[in-house]
Amino acid sequence: MQILDEIVHNKCIYIPFILWFLIQTFKVLTDLVVNKKLNVRRIVGAGGMPSSHSAIVCSLATCVGKEYGFDSGIFAIAMVMAFVVMYDAAGVRRAAGKQARILNKILETPGLTTIEVQEKLVEVLGHTPIQVFVGAILGVVVGAII
Repeated sequence: MQILDEIVHNKCIYIPFILWFLIQTFKVLTDLVVNKKLNVRRIVGAGGMPSSHSAIVCSLATCVGKEYGFDSGIFAIAMVMAFVVMYDAAGVRRAAGKQARILNKILETPGLTTIEVQEKLVEVLGHTPIQVFVGAILGVVVGAII
């Protein structure tokens, strides 16, 4: 029971998750306003402004830095992980989303292919650099304040 209590009271764990939930809720509400339709799948969906991935890893790195020192090995690990996640969000996953968009157009073009698909590929996978940057700033600010 002591381990569970330590996990629950570890702000380096709960701050990133609370921030993730708030950002994803913001995306659901934004989607509701823009599309006039409630899409609860957005709560776990990828992509959009701001990047919750960037916010999570940057709030974690900031919290770890405050807790253990910005010269600690654990902060270095958190910081490197944050850069890898942000690079992936703006690079690899964004490229995969662009490819999905092109493949969906190919599959929708009459006479171009005989392949039948049951569902479209997910196109919103990654983030633009500005979405990653805003998420990172939110993460650092929230991690520094709380």
